[in-house]
Amino acid sequence: MAGVRALQPNCIFCKIASDSSTTTILHSDDKIVAFQDIRPSAFRHYLVIPKAHISTVNDLQKTAEDYSLVNHMLEVGRTLLSRDAPQCQYRFGFHRPPFNSVNHLHLHCFALPYTPRWKYIKYLSLGPLGFIEADKLIEKIKPST
Repeated sequence: MAGVRALQPNCIFCKIASDSSTTTILHSDDKIVAFQDIRPSAFRHYLVIPKAHISTVNDLQKTAEDYSLVNHMLEVGRTLLSRDAPQCQYRFGFHRPPFNSVNHLHLHCFALPYTPRWKYIKYLSLGPLGFIEADKLIEKIKPST
C-alpha cells in the first residue's frame, strides 16, 4: 500500500471506522465499514470505507492488497443493496479529486432512482475527473500477472 494509512484524528470517516461516532453501522469487518450516507442521493445510498485511512482513489496502487480491498468493498455494497433494495437497479463508484467531498476513500453504493432526480449530475464521469465506476477502478488497479 502506498504511503502511511494510519487513522487520521480529524477525519470523520476515520472516526466512523474506529467506532468513535454515533453513526449506525450496516456492516463492519477487519478491513471495511459500511453505513448510510447522511445526505442520500438515491432511494438507498450507502458508503463503504476502508478502516485504514486512504485519502483518494489516486492513492490506490496495482497491488494485490488494494485490488482485494476494492473488490471486497464492492462485494459488501452489492450484498447490502440486494438485501435492502432487491427490486432496484444499482450503481457503484468513487469520486476522484477534486470532486471528492471527504478525503477518505469511499465507495458510493446506490439503489436507484436518484432522489431528487437531478442528483445524478454529482455522479457523472468526466474523463479523468469526476466519478469512476467501481468496475473501472478495479480494472485500473488490477495487478499485472
